[in-house]
Amino acid sequence: MILIIDDDIAVRTSLSLLLKQEGFKSVTAEDPDEAFNTLKEKAIQAVLLDMNFSRETSGRDGLNTLQEIKKMKPNLPVILMTGWGSIGLAVEGMKAGAADFINKPWENAHVIQSLRTALNLAVGQEFVSSLNRRRLNEKYGFEDIVGEDPQLLDVLQTIARVSATDASVLITGESGTGKELIAEAIHNNSHRKNKSFVKVNLGGISSTLFESEMFGHKRGAFTDARNDRIGRFEMANKGTIFLDEIGDLDPGSQVKLLRVLQDKSYEVLGDSRTRTVDTRVVCATNRDLKAMVAEGKFREDLYYRINLIIIKLPALRERAEDIPLLANHFLKNLKEIYKRPRLEIEKKAYTWLKSLPLPGNIRELKNLVERTVLLTESDTLEVKHFEEHLEKRQGSSSPKGGLAVGSFSIDEMELAMIKQAMEFYQNNISRVAKALGLSRGTLYRKLEKYKIPYEAQN
Repeated sequence: MILIIDDDIAVRTSLSLLLKQEGFKSVTAEDPDEAFNTLKEKAIQAVLLDMNFSRETSGRDGLNTLQEIKKMKPNLPVILMTGWGSIGLAVEGMKAGAADFINKPWENAHVIQSLRTALNLAVGQEFVSSLNRRRLNEKYGFEDIVGEDPQLLDVLQTIARVSATDASVLITGESGTGKELIAEAIHNNSHRKNKSFVKVNLGGISSTLFESEMFGHKRGAFTDARNDRIGRFEMANKGTIFLDEIGDLDPGSQVKLLRVLQDKSYEVLGDSRTRTVDTRVVCATNRDLKAMVAEGKFREDLYYRINLIIIKLPALRERAEDIPLLANHFLKNLKEIYKRPRLEIEKKAYTWLKSLPLPGNIRELKNLVERTVLLTESDTLEVKHFEEHLEKRQGSSSPKGGLAVGSFSIDEMELAMIKQAMEFYQNNISRVAKALGLSRGTLYRKLEKYKIPYEAQN
């Protein structure tokens, strides 16, 4: 049963009818006192709470009511209903434990989506927490996320719990920790899995191109707009949009992004018609957004809009016992690509790999294993082989005092591996991408970068 708290009878009636149409039972209260009595008497599953109950429209009434509800029932989901004038207080409400905040006048679909998300997040936690790594793999298909560390298990359990909802997710962690892989796992386990998963590197979009890239443009909207362009949000409609490096977004673009996340609406450049979008938003960053908010470099309201669920990925050095598992995972693919079934890593090399700081995390380990396989004739990879190629990458002095001399750049080695994989799999993009541990989109970009001919595949 859903509790609607609002002093306007028209609002209460409208929301009650909406909820009934969607199969929810509801009860209403016109002021906080009536609401508190209802909470004591009935089994309430979620609350829709207005921010104002007096002539003063500061929103403090709603914030105080939220705090009292949280004292009575800490785990009860509360969704705030607010006008633009009280957005600042709505952010305070998120800090105080509100599940979401919705602008008035509201979109019916947005209200129902937010409510279902809040309810889904409130159930199923105990079941997911009881699943071990093997059961998680069987139920959610996490085989490509390699590791047994308890921190990683916590991450996978969180993915399992939130994927079925439309909750916004913020993935944090150092570069190379696998944030894109986690975002894909969330999408693949959601009800949107058969729709588009659109990846956007916000760090690579200039402020002048942001609107065109994200929302699209009509032909003639500006000097170089020779054709209509579909924006990333339209591509992701009904699916998931993954906003990587969101901490790199400039202040002006933050405002434009906030609007589409807040109202689910946007305008295409050169077209005055407002469009709506239904997309799940997953963001990622290797920066400390909370510190950026304190420094005034990142909007606080945007921060609370994207971080309903935060997933923090541990650095690889924090789960060093997973390094041998990851190294073997990479080696398995390389055996097939290079037709070297006897490839193996000696035990001492595993111990040595576990001792590395690996500031580039999983990406650095993967590159090191691939370089070593590519440039070592022996099928048994020893410490000296890894050490040699690690030194080449770093360009630092070896323990014996000399500089390692390498004749291959990273780009040259990457080009060689992609060419061999394309030849081995007869230009099958899906199989090449899987073998190299890349998404199809990333592989396409690399093929274009190195001017390797290919045929686009569906």
